[in-house]
Amino acid sequence: MQYEVKSTILGFEKIECVELNEIDELFATLRSCDGEISFTVVNPYPLREYSFDLPTTVRVLLDINENSKVVVYNIAVIQDPLDESCINFIAPLIFNQDNATMAQAVLDVKNHPDFGLAEPIKNFKS
Repeated sequence: MQYEVKSTILGFEKIECVELNEIDELFATLRSCDGEISFTVVNPYPLREYSFDLPTTVRVLLDINENSKVVVYNIAVIQDPLDESCINFIAPLIFNQDNATMAQAVLDVKNHPDFGLAEPIKNFKS
């Protein structure tokens, strides 16, 4: 599904449209609509407890309310072997499936000390 980027993805300010394609329960790919940039993203919920208050600015930008169908992914940097890959839990990508919009939220580290910028996926293997 394609999404309009309502607030820039950090470091990729020129991306205005992305396509999200789920691979499985854990992994998906996020590709700019022009095909120039691609990310591997991770559904955080199979890995860990992951709850946070969505910043008001993101809620307003994406027109999110209590009935909105929202999905959350985190950018991963894939390594070989896979369990050396790292996940950014402090800056989740928020997708409102109802209106096909998305934005990156940057969480306050003081309020979320358990969320890191580059946490190894091996820390979450069961």
